[in-house]
Amino acid sequence: MDDATIIELYFARNEQAIRETDNKYGKLCLHISKNILSNTQDAEECVNDSYLAVWNKIPPTRPCNFSAFLCKIVRNLSLKKTEYALAEKRNRNATVSFSELEAILPDRSIACNAERDELAKAISRFLADEKEIARHVFIRRYFFFDSVSDIAKRYSFTESKVKNMLYHTRNKLRDYLRKEGFYI
Repeated sequence: MDDATIIELYFARNEQAIRETDNKYGKLCLHISKNILSNTQDAEECVNDSYLAVWNKIPPTRPCNFSAFLCKIVRNLSLKKTEYALAEKRNRNATVSFSELEAILPDRSIACNAERDELAKAISRFLADEKEIARHVFIRRYFFFDSVSDIAKRYSFTESKVKNMLYHTRNKLRDYLRKEGFYI
């Protein structure tokens, strides 16, 4: 079933929408959540919570890209669950990914949502101008929290090449953000 039809099911408040969402995107959602939580049971719970969140957001929201909309919800709920449940014992993949970016991103104390939105837009512009493979590797690491070894397998690279690509992309991003006026 295509995304537009699934969205229409949500607007009709038809519970089939959740089943169709799970059939089409369940594995992707579980993959994202497991990468963050490192626990299948917690990940499954988070995916189910995500379906409820989508049910509550559609309507009134009509997402242009349903899969991105869903992945963002799964990712955010998984990160919240990690923060809540593992406050002292952080997930290694998520913690390592964030620590890699810490040196190049502005101070986390950015107070206003508008400033966070501007940062997000700047990062999106930067990634849009990057080579496709570098962009994909960057997103797999820092959005999906894939491990370096998983990324290397996915693209038939060595782990060293993946680490090198991430290093160079992070440095280019840092320079780009500085030029855009973000204090790092």
